[in-house]
Amino acid sequence: MYNLDDTDCKILHYLQQDATLKTRELSEKLNLSYTPVYERIRRLEKEGIIKKYVALVDREKVGKKLMVFCNIALKEHSLTMGEKFVKAVLAMPEVMECFNISGDYDFLLKIVVNDMSQYQHFLMQKLGSLENIGSSHSLFVMGEIKNTSEIEMLDSKSK
Repeated sequence: MYNLDDTDCKILHYLQQDATLKTRELSEKLNLSYTPVYERIRRLEKEGIIKKYVALVDREKVGKKLMVFCNIALKEHSLTMGEKFVKAVLAMPEVMECFNISGDYDFLLKIVVNDMSQYQHFLMQKLGSLENIGSSHSLFVMGEIKNTSEIEMLDSKSK
């Protein structure tokens, strides 16, 4: 874990809210000069705390109306078979997130597709073609209550 001070946390907070903020704008918000803010951002990037900058797309507005969480249990738990599964999942653009989990299942996939027909095709043709899948269990999202990528950096006193 990195030692982040209050200013680092504020920078991360502002950039998570709007990654298009210019260093000058951040400097004004933080009441600091340009150079120290610039240097802190570069350090946070170099240390991998800031991994990348992205545009968040509204999936429904681009036709991806169905979100599914799919639990996967593998038949075999060898390193080779696990790596084959992971490699295959990484190549599937429908899979937005993949987690290795504990419990009755080995993996949890977050899948985004246009509709039920496209999900059926994905399940049967892509996941179904993987040799090591023992079972799968699909959970269909009916409504999205909260969706954020922001990690809380500031305690209530710092805001």
